Amino acid sequence: MSLIFRQLFDPQSSTYTYLLGDAASGEALLIDPVFEQARRDLALLRELGLRPVATLDTHVHADHVTGAWLIKAATGSQILLSEAAGAANADRLLRHGDTVRFGARHLEVRATPGHTNGCLSYVLDDHAMAFTGDALLIRGCGRTDFQQGSPAQLFQSVQQQLLLSLPASCLLYPAHDYRGLTVTSVAEEKRYNPRLGGDANEADFAGYMNHLGLPHPKLMDLAVPANLRCGRPDDGADAAPAAPGWAPVTLSFSGIWEIQAQALAEALAADAAQEIQLVDVREPQEFETGLGHIPGARLLPLAQLAAGAGQGVDKTRPVVTICRSGARSAQASVLLTKAGFSQVANLAGGMLRWRAEALPFEQGDS
Repeated sequence: MSLIFRQLFDPQSSTYTYLLGDAASGEALLIDPVFEQARRDLALLRELGLRPVATLDTHVHADHVTGAWLIKAATGSQILLSEAAGAANADRLLRHGDTVRFGARHLEVRATPGHTNGCLSYVLDDHAMAFTGDALLIRGCGRTDFQQGSPAQLFQSVQQQLLLSLPASCLLYPAHDYRGLTVTSVAEEKRYNPRLGGDANEADFAGYMNHLGLPHPKLMDLAVPANLRCGRPDDGADAAPAAPGWAPVTLSFSGIWEIQAQALAEALAADAAQEIQLVDVREPQEFETGLGHIPGARLLPLAQLAAGAGQGVDKTRPVVTICRSGARSAQASVLLTKAGFSQVANLAGGMLRWRAEALPFEQGDS
């Protein structure tokens, strides 16, 4: 049973999103998706050939808005959340002991309240890894001073459901880390966690947690109400933000908008006003011979484009960057975007793909 696993990061909120996929069936889960990163997550799912059957939040977050609603709007996936969270718009409310299946694999649902009363941890079927949300962080834990938090409850949750009931080798993946740490284990946290490990008892833990003196999260007033709607916009909109409308472009996992060869050919044929600018960033000899170039393309070698930050290219019109394979032109699209171009796409596969699909080309400097 081959497992596909990816750990993704949102730098703004220091949130980890986890993708779990069953290679045989193509079914996948997303744990703790972030609203602003929904397009990134969808691009990765598409590139890996996976279909999300559900998104799972570990709790009602106070520092970012969940991407659950956007993922559902784009794919039809279900939204799963703790019944104790009291949120609206969830498709399935989870309780301790439930299972969440994806293909031949599943996650065990374990209630780990204490940071909030609706905290859940998700344990993989073979107990090789667990996703602990904010209940247990790497050498730390979630705060207990708001959203029905309780030091006594969190101590018991972590000890009973994680540290004392999972194998020492079980890898633990938290919802956040602010130092760049990515994973820990049951053995490590039992020994080294300054709040919950070693010989610390409930009284020690409560004393520690009751004197943290932390300010409330900056986005709490925005994030909590939004997450109690499972990330659904408060205007009731049911659709994810639309992709750019000037052509059928898709966002790659690397964050670059791309257009396929056939789609570009169709867009050019329909572009009566010739709004789309074709910028070929190869060297002159490549442009004039060999694979040739797309009719109407303008030669602007990458070094020249980089030096001039797109000087001479109209910022008000869409741009498609082109090279031999799509690699140099991907960098060109990044440079143009940084220079303030808002409608830029890279030709996926470059001239190699264009020629392979027998689309029109020219040679020479015509």
